[in-house]
Amino acid sequence: MNNSHCPILTIAGSDSGGGAGIQADIKSISANGGYAASVITATTAQNTQGVIDIHAIPIKHIIMQMRAVFDDINFKAIKLGMLHSPEVIKAVQETLDEYNITNIIFDPVMVATSGDKLLNDDAVESLKAFLPKVRLITPNIPEAELLIGHPIDISNIETTCKDLSKLYHTSVLLKGGHLEHTDIMTDVLYNFESQKTTVIHNQSVKTKNTHGTGCSLSSSIATYAGLGFTLEDACIKGCEYLNKAISTGKDMNLGKGHGPVNHFYKLQKK
Repeated sequence: MNNSHCPILTIAGSDSGGGAGIQADIKSISANGGYAASVITATTAQNTQGVIDIHAIPIKHIIMQMRAVFDDINFKAIKLGMLHSPEVIKAVQETLDEYNITNIIFDPVMVATSGDKLLNDDAVESLKAFLPKVRLITPNIPEAELLIGHPIDISNIETTCKDLSKLYHTSVLLKGGHLEHTDIMTDVLYNFESQKTTVIHNQSVKTKNTHGTGCSLSSSIATYAGLGFTLEDACIKGCEYLNKAISTGKDMNLGKGHGPVNHFYKLQKK
């Protein structure tokens, strides 16, 4: 019997509505067998209908949170969420470097569901410079288009994924949820370490309960990577977990807007 936890750290913002951000990460990490710890970069006044207000955590306190947990806990993997300014990106990168942290899964949150950019140009450039430091990035289509500079559709998703990996020297899981709707969801992984492409298919689910899907997916992948699975298997298992969390929660009700996925479906009675 293994008496050790599998500690996974999420560095991201807080969602007061509980569907995304740190809260979704903690649920996803826990549901997939990890021990979740957190460093909060910002708090939000947020619910299922949207973000009302954002409060940035002081840079010094973000660094102190990171040092406190790194000085005490040996994390198996790190999940990064929205890093909202060049100053936050710099502080997180330098502190990760200071502790020689390498198994990093980054969900580069840059574009809102509405299509609006969430980061200014300076922050986007800082984020791009940071990407070679991480093991895997998990952009959606609008974020990948911002990183690569051209439109993406089903005909070029595989070549674009490989091009992104070569450009930023990191593995890429390009999420296909924004592609023209079909019955099958297509995600593409290009593993920079093995130079291998893996196409992942799951059944598409019609539901409005999709709040926090990117957070939940990246943190589940980080958990499986921390548990020792290969990058391919971690991504496949993470995608399968999210798909089941969406499908089992598609008819559940919470709030007046876009509800969360069903993170703990494995604990529910059949």
